[in-house]
Amino acid sequence: MYARPLAAIAAAAVLGAGAALVYGPVAQASQAADPVDPTDRRDPLVIAHRGASAYAPENTLAAVDLAGRMGFAWVENDVQRTKDGELVVVHDATLARTTDAEQRFPGREPWRVADFTAAEIATLDAGGWFGAEWAGARVPTLKRYLNRVERNGQKLLLEIKQPELYPGIERDTLRVLEEAGWLDRSHVRRRLVVQSFGADSVKAVHRQRPDVVTGFLGTPPVAELPSYAAFTDQINPPHTTLTDDYVAAAHRLKGAHGKRLQVNTWTVNDTAGAVRADGFGVDGIITDRPDVVRDAVDRDTVAVRDTADRDTLVVRDAIAR
Repeated sequence: MYARPLAAIAAAAVLGAGAALVYGPVAQASQAADPVDPTDRRDPLVIAHRGASAYAPENTLAAVDLAGRMGFAWVENDVQRTKDGELVVVHDATLARTTDAEQRFPGREPWRVADFTAAEIATLDAGGWFGAEWAGARVPTLKRYLNRVERNGQKLLLEIKQPELYPGIERDTLRVLEEAGWLDRSHVRRRLVVQSFGADSVKAVHRQRPDVVTGFLGTPPVAELPSYAAFTDQINPPHTTLTDDYVAAAHRLKGAHGKRLQVNTWTVNDTAGAVRADGFGVDGIITDRPDVVRDAVDRDTVAVRDTADRDTLVVRDAIAR
């Protein structure tokens, strides 16, 4: 994979929402992928991390709604399980950082998600910590979150968080997805990816529903990528570990559904980081600030800005003369 120079970012070709995540029938993962044509690059997919989480409280319905209003089709969320078996959308294993659990339930430290019932969690304020205008936002159940993403016409990158804490959470997650209508052909092919840091968790999802697109969060050694490609469609590493050669190595393989193994990186929140990741040829960028990343990597936008900058220089030169 080549590292595209900055000037080449001006090449036009805007990515259709979600087009890079469409897969066909299950195929052998050991096959080499077709070579990448460097002249046929598209903008990387911009995925709103926990919703538009730089501008609204993370993993709330407000954050996913805001991402939709900002024009972002793909959102990422985190799933954990309550004491009584309900799946809820929250990032940390504890409730202390993003809710008022400490005030509402003193003496129950460390306020683990798994130690509270769904009814108790439903009473918590999950927005006031972020700003007064968000006070009263709730921790959504996975079912409610799925319904909102569906209503908004959005697409979902769903992370099974810390699966080692919740034995069988893969089965529970697939059950809720099924009940919410998210495992039909349309959703599975175009609107859903399930990912995790746990390789065994990703394997479990692939084993139970081999039609579902999966992603592994992390940076496995290049030599091990073929074994991951047997059960996943995406390798999604932190941006700090990215290199040109690593992305190229992943792209040379076919994933579990017979398509080129994809690379979505996280969490990139500034222009320089977005341009760097895009230069490595990643397929997607997961970000708290999707507007910043979109402006950095949208080739049409960059081309217009570069043209305007050149015109400004011409005018200034004429005035100077």
